[in-house]
Amino acid sequence: MHELMTQFLPLLAAFLVVLLALAWPLGKLLAHIGAGNHQPGGIERAIYRAAGPAASAAQGWKAYALALIAFNAVGVLFVYGLQRMQGWLPLNPEGMANVSPDSSFNTAVSFVANTNWQGYSGEQTMSILTQMVGLAGQNFFSAATGIAVVFALIRGFAARSAGAIGNFWVDITRSTLYVLLPLSVVLAVFLVGQGVVQNLSPHVQAHLVEPIAYTQPASEGQPAVEARADTQVIPMGPVASQEAIKMLGTNGGGYFNANSAHPFENPTALSNFVQMVAIFLIPAALCFAFGRMVGDIRQGWAVLGTMTLLFVIAAVAAFAAEQQANPLLTPLGIDQAASALQSGGNMEGKETRFGISASALFAVVTTAASCGAVNAMHDSFMPLGGLVPMVMMQFGEVVYGGVGSGLYGMLVFAILTVFIAGLMIGRTPEYLGKKIGAFEMKMVAVVILVTPCLVLLGTALAVTTGLGSVGVANPGAHGFSEILYALTSAANNNGSAFAGLSANTPFYNTLLAVAMWFGRFAVIVPVLAIAGSLASRQRLPATPGTLPTHGPMFVAMLAAIVVLVGVLNYVPALALGPVVEHLQLFGE
Repeated sequence: MHELMTQFLPLLAAFLVVLLALAWPLGKLLAHIGAGNHQPGGIERAIYRAAGPAASAAQGWKAYALALIAFNAVGVLFVYGLQRMQGWLPLNPEGMANVSPDSSFNTAVSFVANTNWQGYSGEQTMSILTQMVGLAGQNFFSAATGIAVVFALIRGFAARSAGAIGNFWVDITRSTLYVLLPLSVVLAVFLVGQGVVQNLSPHVQAHLVEPIAYTQPASEGQPAVEARADTQVIPMGPVASQEAIKMLGTNGGGYFNANSAHPFENPTALSNFVQMVAIFLIPAALCFAFGRMVGDIRQGWAVLGTMTLLFVIAAVAAFAAEQQANPLLTPLGIDQAASALQSGGNMEGKETRFGISASALFAVVTTAASCGAVNAMHDSFMPLGGLVPMVMMQFGEVVYGGVGSGLYGMLVFAILTVFIAGLMIGRTPEYLGKKIGAFEMKMVAVVILVTPCLVLLGTALAVTTGLGSVGVANPGAHGFSEILYALTSAANNNGSAFAGLSANTPFYNTLLAVAMWFGRFAVIVPVLAIAGSLASRQRLPATPGTLPTHGPMFVAMLAAIVVLVGVLNYVPALALGPVVEHLQLFGE
């Protein structure tokens, strides 16, 4: 409890204060863009002229969805082809070979779906061109796609009676030009100042001050021999530019295999703090934009309050789980108490420059926000410490969630909440002046159930086949948790991993790619269908019998529905993984 009060709560409080201070003005800008009040600039007008009249004409939800799917399908083909041909393309000073077909397919779907699952080591697999043009480019486009979808849904609520929900090409253009690009430039410059690498140089051979002695293993009948290394390869590349949009777009794919634990991606405590704020910045600002666009800022505060309530509970739980001592180390006489000289607790898999507090908070931020960047090894967390990030994803990535996707996911839960409340009091459900009918509830059911089906069916397939179980490095409950975490991360478009699972195989690359694609677009299409249906309806004035959706009671109901749905879907699976592992660890 002392560590909680002195280490973690001040960091959490500072994080939330800075986040809200930055999100409020950004919310005004997003509302201005989403409501269509922005006057096109020169670059924007040039893009529309080149694309033709259809690029700015009003679209119904079906046309909007078709444009979105087509755009992202082309993105998959482009990133796939770039990886398959990178060995023959420029900006490849290390001579990286062409990426295998199954890995290329997995990575292309991953980055287009805003998941950024990485079954490869970036500095050893991807050329500068692939990283900079293919992967970083999709970081922008996938984030802009999420913003476009939530704009469309908000317009559905705000419209008096309309057949259109906007134009996908306009939404993605404006989100990229006026939000994602400027913020990324500012953050990239800051990260360079903190020490993040930004160049187009080949890897550097550094001479070690103290050579490292190691044993060369035996091979082909040759005995093991002692050897010494006096050089080390230092990877280079345009890291800061990719790191900025990786965080702001809740993408999460790192330039290096170690991701945000690498000192070239996240060198200081300050860069770590700013990166956490960057992950939540646009999702939080979109809540304020939502309130402004529907004409009642209290609605935005209610949604943001629900997200923050669930987030704070999860963050405290994760810190408490990691701050406790590992019972397996206690008999060995290892000092695990917090002191002025050490963080104490479970420091396995964590960077000493971050400690327990910043590592636990980062883990919850990145899994709450569908980002997937990591500054610690989640596989090394205590059982309940690893359960918290898993549960944050299993809630549907609606606790802040991804850029755009978090808010439209939470609004779907809000529709479900008013529907349940309407059943309890015998009234037709209504949200923001729009009657909720049978069609909307069918689409809500699809949105809420598609990802649990992908996670649970995919996990069942992996644990019951030899191709799935062969990649598990740890037997028993923890091995099951690794598979469950991987499918949870893929289907919910997070991208983080327990990492004890060898997933860069044709089986897992294909299985996870399917989960990522349908986890993204089988949710987006019904959300757009809801937007189109609501836009066509008259917006009714509130009456004395209307359920208030901006007060503490609604916040509590909404949070309870999110938790209840997650519990009903995943508790049996969680009981077989992290819960059993916790009981085994502390029951010995």
